[in-house]
Amino acid sequence: MTGQRVIHNPISGELITIRTRAEDTGGELLEWELVLAPGGRVPSSHAHPEQQERFTIVDGRLRLRVGGKRMVLGPGDSATIPRGTVHSFANAGTTPVRVNVETRPALAMEALLATAAELARAQLTARRRLPNLVSLALFMREYAHEVRAPYLPAPFAELITRSIAVVAGWFGLDLPYRRLRAGRDEPANA
Repeated sequence: MTGQRVIHNPISGELITIRTRAEDTGGELLEWELVLAPGGRVPSSHAHPEQQERFTIVDGRLRLRVGGKRMVLGPGDSATIPRGTVHSFANAGTTPVRVNVETRPALAMEALLATAAELARAQLTARRRLPNLVSLALFMREYAHEVRAPYLPAPFAELITRSIAVVAGWFGLDLPYRRLRAGRDEPANA
């Protein structure tokens, strides 16, 4: 094992500890522990077009929406999210929920999690209610294999993010995201 990495997303309340990295499994698996604070939730519904996720609850309660189905999971419960399935999750209790997550294949999910946390920190630093839309589009473009917006056809999403990337590059509007990306592979983001 090449070592653990801790990633903290201050907006979602996620504390992520990478347990098994992609390079440890030939890219087959990323294993991570998610601790979600009370009131914490993934920022929006999303899908992983090329990955399956499996959530196993260790402590606490997790509210999970998979497709149109809602469920609350407790200790010992598991749920598998098939690739391409729209889902979201939130802490369903008043104490932190601790979840073991398996992402298959790993792809660049670890970098996505770290970049999302950096985007959240930049949003808080700038005191914005919403993320920087250019940075969000560049993020969605960079991680198109790992995440997509729900209900938006992939070719349309590609057209939008490519167009934004080109225009942002012309006017230097991509510079904040490029700076953020330059620091995302630090060993720890706690």
